[in-house]
Amino acid sequence: MDRTARHSETRYGNRPTMKDVAARAGVGLKTVSRVVNSEPGVTPDTERRVQEAIDALGFRRNDSARVLRKGRTASIGLVLEDLADPFYGPLSRAVEEVARAHGALLINGSSAEDPEREQELVLALCARRVDGLIVIPAGDDHRYLEPEIKAGIATVFVDRPAGHVNVDMVLSDSFGGAREGVAHLIAHGHRRIGFIGDQPRIHTATERLRGYHAAMRDAGITVEDGWVSLGSTDPERVRAAAEEMLSGPEPVTALFAGNNRVTVTAVRVIAERERPVALVGFDDIELADLLGITVISQDAAAVGRTAAEHLFRRLDGADHAPARVELPTTLIPRGSGELPPA
Repeated sequence: MDRTARHSETRYGNRPTMKDVAARAGVGLKTVSRVVNSEPGVTPDTERRVQEAIDALGFRRNDSARVLRKGRTASIGLVLEDLADPFYGPLSRAVEEVARAHGALLINGSSAEDPEREQELVLALCARRVDGLIVIPAGDDHRYLEPEIKAGIATVFVDRPAGHVNVDMVLSDSFGGAREGVAHLIAHGHRRIGFIGDQPRIHTATERLRGYHAAMRDAGITVEDGWVSLGSTDPERVRAAAEEMLSGPEPVTALFAGNNRVTVTAVRVIAERERPVALVGFDDIELADLLGITVISQDAAAVGRTAAEHLFRRLDGADHAPARVELPTTLIPRGSGELPPA
């Protein structure tokens, strides 16, 4: 065997064990265990020798085996819609902070808005024996989770309700936020207001559309067919919808964007036009304060923190009926939503 092969053999797959530490320090296995787990009964000199052996060998305690013996894996899973979506950054960070405070590791992944991928990812996390799950669902039928929930895996759904399973949910007020945003445009003189949203099968998209209709109805405005467009948030689709609404003899004078990805494309379309167009977007976007974009802001960190706190309460034994928490949104006026009709 050449030197490279010998190096690979010692470099990979041969982690030092407590037996190796005991042999190097010249002590028993139980003594090493006491030092590693900060238990009493070891003299300072012996503890020093064991620690020197640990440092020399690069030994690391096997937390997986230790927590499994206690019946917990000290890990939770977080299933997001899209890791690249800026909304999920602060949400994920807040979940991680709560998990860390409870001594747990966070494992996350993205469903890419695909119900089959969501199920595959959730069940893969369950197979790895996570203690709990926080899920932002892509699908609307979650009965596949029933055996896992019955087996004791705590589960909280976020941003969208669970389908056909009774679990804790933490949502933002999509209906109320959209209603407030559209009412804000109406208060600034707009009567022809376009709505561009996400896929109609997505709960938040339909709730925000419902809020749009409620605000228009409250103002006595009849919504024309061409003022509403739901579908993919792909920039080409959104651009086509916005340009159609803003064209013709009677274009809309304002747009309500159903989420942050729609808002980004709407900003680009509006910037290319000579006539000013008012805009309110649901969800904040990067540089919105500098660009003067009026938004309905969700507190993503509060959503993540609230969901994680509910999850760990379940893990600590809370057995009350599943809760549905709906957090308020905030209108942030920055200029684009305050423009009068051209």
